[in-house]
Amino acid sequence: MRLKGKTAIITGATSGMGKAMAERFVKEGAYVILSGRDEVRGKELEKNLVLKGGKALFIAGDISQIAENKKLVDEAVHNFGKLDIVVTNAGKLGLGSVTDISFEDWNETISTNLSSVFYLSRFAIPEMQKNGGGVILANSSIAAFKSFPNHAAYCASKAALVALVKEMALDYGPTIRVNTICPGPVDTPMIWDSAKAFDDPDTIVEQTANTTLMKRLGKPEDIASLALFLVSDEASWITGAAYTIDGGILAR
Repeated sequence: MRLKGKTAIITGATSGMGKAMAERFVKEGAYVILSGRDEVRGKELEKNLVLKGGKALFIAGDISQIAENKKLVDEAVHNFGKLDIVVTNAGKLGLGSVTDISFEDWNETISTNLSSVFYLSRFAIPEMQKNGGGVILANSSIAAFKSFPNHAAYCASKAALVALVKEMALDYGPTIRVNTICPGPVDTPMIWDSAKAFDDPDTIVEQTANTTLMKRLGKPEDIASLALFLVSDEASWITGAAYTIDGGILAR
């Protein structure tokens, strides 16, 4: 029970990596606020976690909007009394090169992947400071370090997120730890959406799996295991770090 009695917010919690994190955190004793746009999947996840004896509450909303982030923090404090952990996992691809992507898609991608982390942290940090500390973990991507065709907004937002995390760690240490994880290709709906930027998506996903040194796509549970470690007290001397978890892609 590495997170016993801790209160966590997880954005993008209704599928993929966010869902795996939510399930793992609750299993380890955390009280979790689940955030996502899909109310049907969110309520189903909440129900399943509660049936297993966990404490979870789903809040539907678009975290690219400032007010929705304040609501998440308010609900965490109202329902569970405090806030200890924030995991910003929600993401948007915004496919297209600089000359192809629409202004709307560019702005939505930056708002979802980067600005929302600023918004949520802005409201979360004062509550964490009341408790004497906390942990913020942002989900970035190897796209912060490696370019992908027709992913201009996505790569830009993920690289900026790594820089933001390091700056936040500097400003709010030693009481608040801030880190980021940078996954490679993980078997979630997003990788199939990303593959649509190429002519043959199925082949691209298969080839991508084979480019890893482990010869497979990552599983959401792989990412959840790293996230659990980084938000737990076992990682108490880790802050300002960007952890790649990519099956060895960046080792080439």
